[in-house]
Amino acid sequence: MKVIEHLEKAQNAPLFSYEIVPPPRGKTVKEVVDIVKKLEPFDPPWIDVTAHSAGAYYNDLSDGTVERRIYKKRPGTIGICGIIQNRFKIDTVTHLLCNGFTKEETEDALIELQYLGIHNVLALRGDGLNYSKKVDKARSNNRYALDLVEQIEDMKQGRFLDELSGAEPLHFCTGVAGYPEKHFEAPNMKFDLQWLKKKVEAGAEYVATQMFYNNEHYWSFVKQCRSEGIDVPVIPGLKILKSVRQLQTIPKHFYINFPDELVDEVMANQAHVKEIGIKWAIKQVEDLINGGAPSLHFYIMNDTDSVLEVVKKFR
Repeated sequence: MKVIEHLEKAQNAPLFSYEIVPPPRGKTVKEVVDIVKKLEPFDPPWIDVTAHSAGAYYNDLSDGTVERRIYKKRPGTIGICGIIQNRFKIDTVTHLLCNGFTKEETEDALIELQYLGIHNVLALRGDGLNYSKKVDKARSNNRYALDLVEQIEDMKQGRFLDELSGAEPLHFCTGVAGYPEKHFEAPNMKFDLQWLKKKVEAGAEYVATQMFYNNEHYWSFVKQCRSEGIDVPVIPGLKILKSVRQLQTIPKHFYINFPDELVDEVMANQAHVKEIGIKWAIKQVEDLINGGAPSLHFYIMNDTDSVLEVVKKFR
């Protein structure tokens, strides 16, 4: 089932979806399977699986030269989605990236997803590469998430990169990212929303937000979306705070702010950060449900237990 169909059928029951990360290279998929087993009793409507482009690292060789090697730290997004959806019968959302992938590779990935019966994708530009990827002259890139949405929409209409006789349309529900505190590269929120609107007009059917810890950012973001004519569901994304260190690392990597009240409480009770994070998340969820958020999306990373402690309060 598509994400948009889950949202339409939810009625008054709150939906809780989750996002997991593929295991590092060299690890097995057991870690992911164990996470899904923990989530399964709570009937997740869908689970997102993140994607990761290749990176470069460098080795000093004995002859004094430097060798560059390109590798993926976390491969297997499509395979993991297939395992979750076909073994656990839970719908999955595959993340697709512009950075690090050609349009041809994206087309192949979408065809593979169609074969697996996976019909949900999240279109993202992705993090910048730490190396320069040369693209063959016969190939091309999606520069922005808007370009990726347009490519997906073309395939939904049966339009492939090459002219194919009798090509059949592919059936996908496309989501895109939204930033309640503004994308860090956008000069202002108005500019950011104009690009978001273009993605929706190109075919995106829902928006999943970056994590936030102050619900006022979400409500203001939704209001501004509606003022700009963006009328698709806006799904709030939540990440439960679990360590003092995250007060630095989360703003550094995700360009968001923590409320003064939360920071003050954590710094005054550093031995109880996990409990404080759970309590704060419960307060956020209550407000979001009461305010009419279409569903709630948890960024799990490796902290399934804290997320389930929150979800249990609303089952």
